[in-house]
Amino acid sequence: MGDFDTREQIQASLDESPFAAFCGLRVEDVDKSAGRLVLCMPMRPELERLAGSGQMHGGPIACLIDTAGCYATMLVLGHGVPTINFRTDYLRPVIDTDLRAVAVVRRAGRTVAVADVDLFDDRDWLVATGRATFGSRAG
Repeated sequence: MGDFDTREQIQASLDESPFAAFCGLRVEDVDKSAGRLVLCMPMRPELERLAGSGQMHGGPIACLIDTAGCYATMLVLGHGVPTINFRTDYLRPVIDTDLRAVAVVRRAGRTVAVADVDLFDDRDWLVATGRATFGSRAG
C-alpha cells in the first residue's frame, strides 16, 4: 500500500481504488498529530436513493464513514487496516448536497483501533455519525 502521512499520499491511495474513485472521494485535510482526517464526497445522480430525488442512498453514506475512519486510522498507524465493524446513525436526509466526513481516531491499540466520524452537508448540518473499529496489527 504505501505511506499515509500526507494529504497527497492518502489521495493517491484513494485514487487507486476503483470504488473510491467512482464515489469521487477527495481528501480535504489531514492532521496526523490529532489523528484527524477530513474526506469529501460529491453528490452524483449515481448515488441517489431514487432516480431524480436528489436524496443520497444510505450505502454511499455508510461507505464514506467506513473509508474516512479507515484512512484516519491508517494515518495514525502508518499501514493498511481491515474493518472489523462499523455503525452508521442517519440523522437527517442528505438531499442535493455534497458530504464532508470528519474522522478522529479515538484509540489505536495493539490489536484494535477505533475512529469516530461525523458527516456534514453543505450547510454544516450534522447528517450522520458513525463509529468504526479496525484491526491495528501490521501485516
